[in-house]
Amino acid sequence: MSTDNLLSLKDDMVAFIEGHGLKRLPGYVNEDIPSIVWEGEGNPDSWKDFVEMAKHVGAPFVTFSEMSLERDELDALIEEAGQMNFPDEEANELVEAQWLRKYAGMVGYIQLGFVYEGLVFLHETSTEWYERFQALLEDIESFQDIVIDDAQSGEEEEQ
Repeated sequence: MSTDNLLSLKDDMVAFIEGHGLKRLPGYVNEDIPSIVWEGEGNPDSWKDFVEMAKHVGAPFVTFSEMSLERDELDALIEEAGQMNFPDEEANELVEAQWLRKYAGMVGYIQLGFVYEGLVFLHETSTEWYERFQALLEDIESFQDIVIDDAQSGEEEEQ
């Protein structure tokens, strides 16, 4: 996907889903739910095939979830990246977090889903910047886990 904001794609998806007589269920299917991910790489319109498949199998609804980069979430990420790398103001995580500022308020991820015979089928569309945002979140969470583990092991040694 070459666009930085999936807002117009979201509008197209909503119209297409409703045009096929399907209802939209606002909901996100997380990683804990066993699912099958639609493989449509290289086809920017694969989401249409996905919606048509949902209709073909008689799904009464399609789950629909979108993720936007919220400014307060980004500010918190920048602060955490800064604390993680203090005093290095040119650390990769901090530079990456600051680079993301230009995407604040934009839609970066859309997930469609439907259930058929007890299985959840998913179609995911994301921007490059959203994938980088998610990777940065994971890096910072991993670092925080290491710091917490080190602090706890230090407390155990003192006892």
